[in-house]
Amino acid sequence: QVQLVESGGGLVQAGGSLRLSCAASGRTATSIAMGWFRQAPGKEREFVAAITGRGGLTSYADSVKGRFTISKDSAKNTVYLQLNSLEPEDTAVYYCAARGSIWISLQHYEYDYWGQGTQVTVSS
Repeated sequence: QVQLVESGGGLVQAGGSLRLSCAASGRTATSIAMGWFRQAPGKEREFVAAITGRGGLTSYADSVKGRFTISKDSAKNTVYLQLNSLEPEDTAVYYCAARGSIWISLQHYEYDYWGQGTQVTVSS
């Protein structure tokens, strides 16, 4: 069993930055791939970014490529999502997820564990 606790959301103006954190417990971070998804009101949950167990490979949605960065601190069992150049379209609840594999998946249904979500609101 893996527990995920997110933090770092908030309200920011367009063009601003935030850093989301996801602390994992129950398994070492190097043994699980982790990702970030987001869900805006009335929309489906969508993939944002993911990182492999050892952090050597990452993947991003086209809409955030070049603006968001995912990273992993294995010593702290924590994954981060740095959000830069935020746009109003980035407004959503952001969820951290983990799967029982070291390999990335872009599909939310392939993740086994989920955090409670953290709200990111970008004002124009």
